[in-house]
Amino acid sequence: VVVGAAAPGLAADASRGEQLFVECASCHTLEKGVHNVGPSLAGLFQRKAGAFDDYRYSPAMKRANITWTAEELDKFIADPQTIVPANRMPYAGMTNATDRADLIAYLQKAAQ
Repeated sequence: VVVGAAAPGLAADASRGEQLFVECASCHTLEKGVHNVGPSLAGLFQRKAGAFDDYRYSPAMKRANITWTAEELDKFIADPQTIVPANRMPYAGMTNATDRADLIAYLQKAAQ
């Protein structure tokens, strides 16, 4: 699997991404309609940020004009507070581009 702009030229490893998702799974599920501290990531790609009516997003996330693509997710995961200032996600970001590419490759398979 190759993730386009998320990590140009890098072949992403979805299996490694699944291991990296363990950190995300402390707040997010991949089950449709099942929210945790964070919203479900089921159906994430091509969904607008703040789209679930049954999840209490921060006002900042509700206002964010983002549609989740691999590229947008890559930017957000790298530095969530820069991309959506004042969002509620207590996550400092994943600075390693290879890690992000692997995680996104996994999500592209698992978050259908």
